[in-house]
Amino acid sequence: MSHQLFELLARLDAAKIHYTLGRHQPDTVMVTLTLVGERVEIAVFSDGHMEVSRFRGDEGIVGGAELVYGLIRGEGGA
Repeated sequence: MSHQLFELLARLDAAKIHYTLGRHQPDTVMVTLTLVGERVEIAVFSDGHMEVSRFRGDEGIVGGAELVYGLIRGEGGA
């Protein structure tokens, strides 16, 4: 029997959607993909279930170096 992670990766490959894999917890693999207007994070757990987070935006420029350095300092702003 195939694991959900491999099924997901096969579907993304077939759709020619680029993704990256990360390991941030011992029982999950994070699959991150960027689509037009949104970034999607899919946590695939060892038991096969998935949790999905979507981050939507218009991809417009919201700042420059000052914003980046402020974010690093923890000055998130709204």
